[in-house]
Amino acid sequence: MTFLETPIENLSGLGRARASLLQNELEIYTYEDLLLHFPIRHVDRTQITSVSALHASSPFVVLRGRISNLNVSGMGRSARLNALFSDATGSIILTWFHGIKWIQKSIRSDVNYLVMGKPATFNGHINIVHPELELLGNVAGQQPAHGFEPVYSTTERMKERGLGTKMIAKLMSQLLYLSQGQIPENLPLPLLQKFRIPPRAVALHQIHFPDSSNDMVRAIQRMKFEELFFLQLDYQYAKVERQHKSTGRIFSVIGDSFNRFYSEKLPFKLTGAQKRVVREIRADMRSGHQMNRLLQGDVGSGKTLVALLCMLIAVDNNCQACLMAPTEILAQQHFATLSKMLAGLDLHVDLLTGSTKTAEKRKVRERLLNGTTHILVGTHALIEDSVQFHDLGFVVIDEQHRFGVKQRSKLWSKSQVPPHILVMTATPIPRTLAMTIYGDLDCSVIDELPPGRMPIKTIHCSERERLKVFSFLHREIERGRQIYVVYPLIEESEKADLANLMDGYESIVREFPLPQFQTSILHGRMTPDAKDYEMTRFKNGTTNIMVSTTVIEVGVDVPNATVMVIENADRFGLSQLHQLRGRVGRGGEQSYCILMTSDHLSATAKERLETMVSSSDGFRIAEVDLKLRGPGDLQGLQQSGLLKLRLADIVNDENIVSAARESVMQILQLDPRLERPEHACLQLYINKKQQEIGWSKIS
Repeated sequence: MTFLETPIENLSGLGRARASLLQNELEIYTYEDLLLHFPIRHVDRTQITSVSALHASSPFVVLRGRISNLNVSGMGRSARLNALFSDATGSIILTWFHGIKWIQKSIRSDVNYLVMGKPATFNGHINIVHPELELLGNVAGQQPAHGFEPVYSTTERMKERGLGTKMIAKLMSQLLYLSQGQIPENLPLPLLQKFRIPPRAVALHQIHFPDSSNDMVRAIQRMKFEELFFLQLDYQYAKVERQHKSTGRIFSVIGDSFNRFYSEKLPFKLTGAQKRVVREIRADMRSGHQMNRLLQGDVGSGKTLVALLCMLIAVDNNCQACLMAPTEILAQQHFATLSKMLAGLDLHVDLLTGSTKTAEKRKVRERLLNGTTHILVGTHALIEDSVQFHDLGFVVIDEQHRFGVKQRSKLWSKSQVPPHILVMTATPIPRTLAMTIYGDLDCSVIDELPPGRMPIKTIHCSERERLKVFSFLHREIERGRQIYVVYPLIEESEKADLANLMDGYESIVREFPLPQFQTSILHGRMTPDAKDYEMTRFKNGTTNIMVSTTVIEVGVDVPNATVMVIENADRFGLSQLHQLRGRVGRGGEQSYCILMTSDHLSATAKERLETMVSSSDGFRIAEVDLKLRGPGDLQGLQQSGLLKLRLADIVNDENIVSAARESVMQILQLDPRLERPEHACLQLYINKKQQEIGWSKIS
């Protein structure tokens, strides 16, 4: 056992009970865990604020002066101690509600104090409640004992047991003293020299108890680089291992299925971006290694067509392909799209979902096993043990973040030779997020839209403009167009949201009454048959208006629908608004997205809506969305436990993300097995990681 692996209860002065509290509250089990419990901020005791400069909105401040005029007001639990604090520029009141007798006895009026706290206003006067005090004495210009005091995150239970921020700082100081000569370097020396990074032992000391603000900044940068470097090493080494160990099928043939589809059935001329991506995927399929590639592109950029072309290459090489989607609606949409595109070719496409009838399921499984089925489309029903392929060679996963690792691994295992994997996402991913979350996948981007697509006009309207909006919807329906009206439904069980949807449906029916107008409704609590019925009516033009929740966010393709009205648009995230907008503009007609909100919006909501109105670039929208939400709210993208970063911020630390990734890739390119002496520390990390979790081939 190394020094850093020493159990935390061994630290003198902590005790078994409080050690248990650290474990339960903060997951601190070892000396290293405690050293990596970084301060949330530091109090700079050398930066003195004058009383005259204080105001109620001032942050945590440090004052220097004398305390006088102590007096107690009230009795019992309502008692409080007030004191006058003065410096050369003025005076304020200090107040205590607890420990009054002890504080009253300990405060001296003939010496200087440092007073630290957050100013507030009470009865029209600025005061500080329960300030921290540090006795300085009478020497003019005397400095505090420590220039920077660390402040640590704690919990109420910890504070009750004497484990507040000061106690943690005391334990940290003791541990750092014991750790001298005991903290090995975990980054290669050439990297330290290249980036002028302080050694790990120095950085850990300076991040807790810095000698200067510059030393603290350098220590923070070092630790950010370290955690991003090892995050990338996890991904990239796993990728190298997979390529080294996992032989892949070699698809060298471009045959009749691909060529006939390309020459006879292609719905539109491929964009330059689509051609580039197909070339990248073809290169992977001929490499002899299993492909694991992320395909991302904006709404309507033609990802499904690219996936189909690649599946046809697999078919031409006597293998089967499958496409797994997260919802029945999306799976059915993919099935309808592929079936329509491949009509007239000697290829069989099957659909398998949870609602497929038992008899049909049996037939699909038989066709799949005997090789009659060339392409299978479905939901998680594809991973059931009873579903067996004749020879699965190519797998497409749509919206992979909605599937767990274990679910995906079942699909991989349905073939003796690992199939090639193409992961598609309809949510454009910012560059730094893609590098961090999908670091182990090769990435292809379709950054062009097919020709002929007209930009969608996006308009923000408030409630007082509703009559004008209704008038516009009437005109669009008169022109033979169809309309979506979407309401937020955060959880399908939320009664208030469902009631809001039903109220909206009734108001639409009143404004667009039968028999002249037909309106459908769609939400997640409906049965699959009811959903199919309503969607079919809308697709074939029987209904003019579809009132829905976000179940139509992806997978619904009705070219005649030209207007998307999003109610309470301020309740949606930017990426979701962009996905909803992408349901229109799929034909040749001018389309519109109308964002409806109340008149009163927060600053963040205004920025989101202004971004939607001003831009149709999904990648720019994703960048803004990430900056507004922050890395702690990567809903729908984050795999469980993937981004537990202590310091690094993938939004603001893009340069460090890039430097860490580039450094890892350069090291593995020169030394893929990490056998060089200067990489011994990295091999040690890899060995430890493999013992803990084992490497996975799952993307």
